[in-house]
Amino acid sequence: MEFQPKSAQDKILQDVIFGVVITILIFVALVYLPVIGFFCIFLLPLPVLFYRSKLGRNRGILVPLLTVILIMSLLGKKPLYLFVDLLLIGFILSEVIELNLSVEKTILYSSFLALMIGSLFVFFYCSAFDTNLIDLISEYVDKNLSDMIKFYETSGFAEEQIYLLSKLFDSVKYYIIRTFPALAISGTLFLTWTSLLLARPIFNAKGIFYPDFGSLKIWKAPEHLVWGVIGCIIMFFLPGKSCGLIGLNGLIVLMTIYFFNGISIVAFFFEKKQFPGFLRFFIYTFIAIQQIVLLMVIVAGFVDTWVNFRKSNT
Repeated sequence: MEFQPKSAQDKILQDVIFGVVITILIFVALVYLPVIGFFCIFLLPLPVLFYRSKLGRNRGILVPLLTVILIMSLLGKKPLYLFVDLLLIGFILSEVIELNLSVEKTILYSSFLALMIGSLFVFFYCSAFDTNLIDLISEYVDKNLSDMIKFYETSGFAEEQIYLLSKLFDSVKYYIIRTFPALAISGTLFLTWTSLLLARPIFNAKGIFYPDFGSLKIWKAPEHLVWGVIGCIIMFFLPGKSCGLIGLNGLIVLMTIYFFNGISIVAFFFEKKQFPGFLRFFIYTFIAIQQIVLLMVIVAGFVDTWVNFRKSNT
């Protein structure tokens, strides 16, 4: 191992400490601040991604490891298993970025590895604390749905809306538990995608290597995925709950991919019409929180297979 001047060692130590502190602060906000926490989930992989890329593998891994140890010491075991996958996304994405692959392979490989390693962690977690995966998911869903109802109660929503949400509690929980595989895959794909986008200006500003993916505003989903959508729809309407749930899980994953396609269309027209930055931010936020608009973006991404909204401009 090469000898390094004390100043260089101090700088590395400072970076590690700073990375751990930032990650823990984001984690705490995610767990304890209902509204702000929703947006913090997109930021949690970033410190790990940045410091792994800046410091290298051997030193960069200290950020997620120390974060996990401190979170277990300060907050206990309960929230930990929910977000280890987010830390994994940041670290693994940095590893894959160095391979200089296409954007599709970068997202796919990073998401796959994060899901596999995260699944192993959950398996050992369940074994260590004598619980099972269904109980773990059920506990998490119960807590989040209860927090959502409490938030609506304290935010001045009409009693009729709160009552309706309470009545739908069991049905929503039923479908969330049974579509958890698709939600986990879609969530990992989405967070890998957002981490990759958010990292680009930071890496460029700090002079850290970032692959040249070209213009993502003209990215398009593979045409053959249409057959997957058709197959999932057929399965969804076949008799029997198992076929229906398999079809529904497949549709959720494919909708995520078509969302990427749809949002690239939105970004393309933002650039073409030269929308100001604040207006883009407002519209992106509106898409994120308004389900109907989000669905419209997904439909646009799906229809783009035939219409090709950007064909006259590419």
